[in-house]
Amino acid sequence: MTTVERVTATGAALELITKLQGQHGPLMFHQSGGCCDGSSPMCYPRGEFQTGQSDVKLGQVGGVDFWMSRSQFEYWQHTHLTLDVVPGRGGMFSLEGSHGVRFLIRSRLFTEAEQEALRDQPVQHG
Repeated sequence: MTTVERVTATGAALELITKLQGQHGPLMFHQSGGCCDGSSPMCYPRGEFQTGQSDVKLGQVGGVDFWMSRSQFEYWQHTHLTLDVVPGRGGMFSLEGSHGVRFLIRSRLFTEAEQEALRDQPVQHG
């Protein structure tokens, strides 16, 4: 069985995750669905953002759990996400803001082969 990752990270994102872990300890990500901080990947100290049955764990990046709301997942379930870092200001509650950068999601549709493999990979709910 082929395992398909729903979310991965660039080298720059992994470097920033390591730096943030050194400053804040264990982390978590939650893909924001809009509202105050737009649609941005938000980085929190692990447990600061409470996940529940309305959230889906997409996987891990750099050993850090990456979550999104179930309703947003319904729209994005056919999409591979890549966590990246760009200069600028991100979400006001996300940990990277003080570093002058923000996390960003780049996306692409899964190939047919990837979608087939994902049928056998259930997602984890909070």
